[in-house]
Amino acid sequence: MIKTITAVNDAVNGFVWGWPALILLGLVGFLMTVLTGCFQLTHIRYWMKHTIGAIFGEKHVTTHTTDKSISQFQSLCTALAATVGTGNIVGVAGAIAVGGPGAVFWMWLIAFFGMMTNYSENVLGILYRRKNDAGEWHGGAMYYLRDGLGAKKGCKQIGACLAILFSCFCLLASFGIGNMSQVNSMVGNVQHAFGIPTIATGIFLVLAVGLVVIGGLKRIAAMTERIVPFMVILYLIGTLIIIIMHIGQIPAVFVSIFKGAFAVKSAAGGIVGSGIALAMQMGMKRGVFSNEAGLGSSVMVHSSSNVKEPVRQGMWGIFEVFADTIIVCTLTALTLLSCGTVDLATGQLSEAASGVGSSALMSYAFEQSFGRAGAMFIAIAILMFAYSTVLGWSHYGATACEYLFGTKSVKVYRIIFVAIVLAGSVMTAKLAWDISDTFNGLMMIPNLIGVLVLSPQVKECTVNYIKRRMHNEKIKPMLSMFPDIQAMQEKGIEEEE
Repeated sequence: MIKTITAVNDAVNGFVWGWPALILLGLVGFLMTVLTGCFQLTHIRYWMKHTIGAIFGEKHVTTHTTDKSISQFQSLCTALAATVGTGNIVGVAGAIAVGGPGAVFWMWLIAFFGMMTNYSENVLGILYRRKNDAGEWHGGAMYYLRDGLGAKKGCKQIGACLAILFSCFCLLASFGIGNMSQVNSMVGNVQHAFGIPTIATGIFLVLAVGLVVIGGLKRIAAMTERIVPFMVILYLIGTLIIIIMHIGQIPAVFVSIFKGAFAVKSAAGGIVGSGIALAMQMGMKRGVFSNEAGLGSSVMVHSSSNVKEPVRQGMWGIFEVFADTIIVCTLTALTLLSCGTVDLATGQLSEAASGVGSSALMSYAFEQSFGRAGAMFIAIAILMFAYSTVLGWSHYGATACEYLFGTKSVKVYRIIFVAIVLAGSVMTAKLAWDISDTFNGLMMIPNLIGVLVLSPQVKECTVNYIKRRMHNEKIKPMLSMFPDIQAMQEKGIEEEE
């Protein structure tokens, strides 16, 4: 059975992560960067001020809501909970182990353009979101595919079909990237650090996940709001200590990253061009696995925010990718490359680290620097990262399930999702990650088609916001594609002002 699943997955994975899909991913990010005037750079001070800066200066950003929506800060924490997971530790280690240090450069590049892909997804998510029967905001790629792409002349059936496909892939992905691969990394590292059997950790996680997931988005957001800031700061402190301990290696590390990114041959030799191709593919795949820009996933929780301005939520999307990949993944990479796990001259794993699997490579690096306590620290970090990711992805899968089968189906989905946690604890690591990669790619394709077709609306909304908020022009705001919601949000803005 496992052999059959592996064979089918390998065939699908080779298609969805082939060069056409990777080119489409880069093209959409590049296009949105150009259409918005390179917003992530030209307005960096503005979006920093109105995202991370607003947490400390604007009460409405963090104040808990009394209705069915969640605060902007909670939406960020829930989105980061889903993205800042094992991809930031195990995924980066795997990219370096296979693609060499050069994979880090391509991870940075895809993240730079991914900022605007994620921005665009969030803008479209707010523009096309609606409220369900329970009064909860619901948005996501399935909605802007159906109501946005589907509104184009002759595209109604195409939009509806792509929306259903995206929802199906998202539902399946919630069991892969959002569940099995995360749980698999958790139980493996806990066993390595503490000697606890994987099945015991799996049973504990079933209970820990179930108590939160069954309570719905409000409970998930309340939990991630507490976990995410603490776990990210703690992990960053740990990596920074190791980097400072090996500060003399940092120049050589950056040389190996840039040299490896454009190496004609791979570190292990091979045909001409294999080095660039492998580094690029691994960097882009793991970069997307880490920040999820282009998948259309995090927009589902961003759309549940109490925000009224689409661009405002789009800026949280920029910060999300920046924090996830440019900060967390970079510090992971610098830690691995500076402490001797990789031979910087050849780009291959060192002889001592070559016997350690990629899932435990970061644990090995910390153990080399801090002894047994280092391995325990990473085990706890991965436990927290992966646990929060499982919580965040449970909402994505629930949103897709509700779109496909209605509100009543969500309770059944959550029960199945919790049960799948146990399966992830006993699955082989390679298969868990390969399945996750496949479902990522399957989600990505219909979502990117939607973003590409609706890119003029993202540009129009961005220009509208810049004129009103940055240049103080008195023009009608662009808040929703639906007249009733547009009027309601306009009234809300007037009351706030």
